[in-house]
Amino acid sequence: MLLFRMALLLGWLALPAAGQAPTQPYPSPQTGDYELPNFRFASGETLPELRLHYTTLGQPRRDKSGRVTNAVLIMHGTTGAGGAFLNAQFAGHLFGPGQLLDATRYYLILPDAIGHGQSSKPSNGLRMQFPKYTYDDMVQADYQLLTQKLGVNHLRLVMGTSMGGMETWVWGYQHPDFMDALLPLASLPVEIAGRNRMLRKMAIDMIEMDPAWQNGQYATEPRVGLAGAASSLIMMTSSPKQMQRQAPTRTLAEAALAKTEANFYKSLDANDFIYQFDASRDYNPAPHLGAIRAPLFAINSADDQVNPPELGILEVEIKKVPRGRYILLPISDLTTGHGTHSNPAIWGPYLQELLRLTEPAPHPAAN
Repeated sequence: MLLFRMALLLGWLALPAAGQAPTQPYPSPQTGDYELPNFRFASGETLPELRLHYTTLGQPRRDKSGRVTNAVLIMHGTTGAGGAFLNAQFAGHLFGPGQLLDATRYYLILPDAIGHGQSSKPSNGLRMQFPKYTYDDMVQADYQLLTQKLGVNHLRLVMGTSMGGMETWVWGYQHPDFMDALLPLASLPVEIAGRNRMLRKMAIDMIEMDPAWQNGQYATEPRVGLAGAASSLIMMTSSPKQMQRQAPTRTLAEAALAKTEANFYKSLDANDFIYQFDASRDYNPAPHLGAIRAPLFAINSADDQVNPPELGILEVEIKKVPRGRYILLPISDLTTGHGTHSNPAIWGPYLQELLRLTEPAPHPAAN
């Protein structure tokens, strides 16, 4: 996930030191691809084949009726990929033996969203002729992946970070009986507007105004446009407290900025980026929140520049969710702005509470 990579670059997250091999206490991940034939997007456009790449850990378990009892869907943020969760900071705190999402007990599913990772995206060849996908399309494609390819007919938990958090809200009202619990992280259940939309639009405009973009037909990445887009990203993912701590001088600040920008140039494709940042344009769960039946814990951090608490949005909207709860993490030496969504060491106790609250009545397992 881009936001997680930014936190690593700027030193906000603590991973094993250089030369220290990270441990993998959980089962080896398995990857696969699923081709969805003639996938129809909300725009009315279609693709003859939409490829979804995915990563899984563990094995599904079913009760006597054939219902899957242990599947967990985890969705990534904008520009990210499912496999990015497999790091010491996230998986190392959740997926190991005895941990909250122990992969020997749970069947963990980490898809690459449409337009991201190794799933179908504009840079595969269609460029700006790729269908203009939305979050609704992402959720529908994941639903087909689960039910048609993986044989999952029920989810123990749906959760996601940032964009994945927004998809979690959509899952809640589009498939209200499909899950036991919902955990959207670093998100709001309302239309993307205000500064959030302005920053996204500015980033897109900076790329499209670069003559090197050539209406998406560039041979080399439009570096000036990407540099402008990076300024929006840095603002959105910034943690003033952590940035000041890690770069307390002009020299350190400029060095950190240069490192972050260099990473953008290596990892971003301009057309993919435009699609990724514009995919939220029709997102708006607010009118549908009353249809969410599963218990939902919405977790944000007070230093999140994408979803600042002073907007007062969740305090109002969470009242529409029949079994919803809003949790605001206070600013601390551990929070890292928007990127706090990838640090379960901070919000793990609330996940534990949600799992306990929604523990299904025991049924004899068939396998």
